[in-house]
Amino acid sequence: MSDPKPSTALPEDLDLLRTRLSAGHDREPLGWDGVRAFEAAHDVVLPEPYRTYVAEIGDGWAGGVVPLGEQPADFPTPAAERDLAAPFPLTEAWTWEDDEEHDEDELEVLVDPVYDHGSLVLGTDGCGLYWHLVVSGPQRGRVWCVADVGAGPFGPDFGYEGEGEPGFAQWAVHWTGE
Repeated sequence: MSDPKPSTALPEDLDLLRTRLSAGHDREPLGWDGVRAFEAAHDVVLPEPYRTYVAEIGDGWAGGVVPLGEQPADFPTPAAERDLAAPFPLTEAWTWEDDEEHDEDELEVLVDPVYDHGSLVLGTDGCGLYWHLVVSGPQRGRVWCVADVGAGPFGPDFGYEGEGEPGFAQWAVHWTGE
């Protein structure tokens, strides 16, 4: 579970994060001991480059990235009740608002893990729309938008036009609006 190496983040991703987020961080970086303590407490290893961002650059950002392990005040589940080690349940976008295959009770059972398993809440756009960084499961390292109507991975639908799988660094560019 614990990663003995300080970082395997791509230098260009860290440069991007330093450029976009370092000036507005809310808190000082946690340092590697703080990151490893969080990981041990939750039985996860955080994906790069987020892991190095929190350890070396800053723990949160005034533009809306919440500190590690915290979440927006209006998030529906208390942080202590979320299970970061359980795999994030989705691998493709799902609009449960339009799901006619399941009744309301079945939907609740299927939707709750989308909010509460295998992801950190990065921030909110308000009105029940939250950005999650997946830390466990097949989508590990991807950022997902989870809203009251459905969920989908950050990518072209949100303005990302780069090559490869978008992750935390690419999402940070989107988030900062540049």
